[in-house]
Amino acid sequence: MLPSVVPFWSPAEIEAALSGTLAHLQARKVLAYPTETVYGFGGGADHDSVAALVALKHRPEGKPFLLLINGSEMLTRIGLYLPPSASAFAARFWPGPLTLVLPGGDRRVPAELRGADGGIAVRWTPHPAIQRLIKAYGDPITSTSANHPGSPSAMSAASVLADWQPEVAAGRLRVLDGGTLSPSLPSTVVNCIGERPHVVRPGAIATEILRAAVPELEDSFSTEQS
Repeated sequence: MLPSVVPFWSPAEIEAALSGTLAHLQARKVLAYPTETVYGFGGGADHDSVAALVALKHRPEGKPFLLLINGSEMLTRIGLYLPPSASAFAARFWPGPLTLVLPGGDRRVPAELRGADGGIAVRWTPHPAIQRLIKAYGDPITSTSANHPGSPSAMSAASVLADWQPEVAAGRLRVLDGGTLSPSLPSTVVNCIGERPHVVRPGAIATEILRAAVPELEDSFSTEQS
């Protein structure tokens, strides 16, 4: 196994991987890691780390990444806040596969992470290993699917390695191997900017279930976040 592919399954493996993984993040490089849905790419939520992620993923300009957090206090730290509808969603479905587009974060969140409507996409991940990593890092990490544009989402570290071996071999990409994930839809994305929340992307939590918590939720599908 390449040095940049690290076991990240058992509690002992997770703890053993933290030191090198934190150093990789602090060097403004990109991680591949398991989530509750698919494998993701991400890094620090700073300009240089986001630029490295854009370069790796060949992300189109104006299509921001989302942030993963491990607790609501992290929202306060970066200046985001929950409008009433977002509060209802968070209370019912966080941690879980629900991404909320939230207002705030002025001067604390890089502009590259802000959508056209000014919102920042955030998810409180329920994945225990990634929760532990974020806690050790002390800040949110960015997230996008670990695949080439137009290709299926990666469900295993082996799939990431097969598609990105040059980047892994060069040390630009560190892969946290959390095993093969069960088939899953991506997270549902709900925009909570404006008067009425609306679904940006359908996913793991059905719109009907979300609407039971917030009846004014509207359908308005697009591909703004992933």
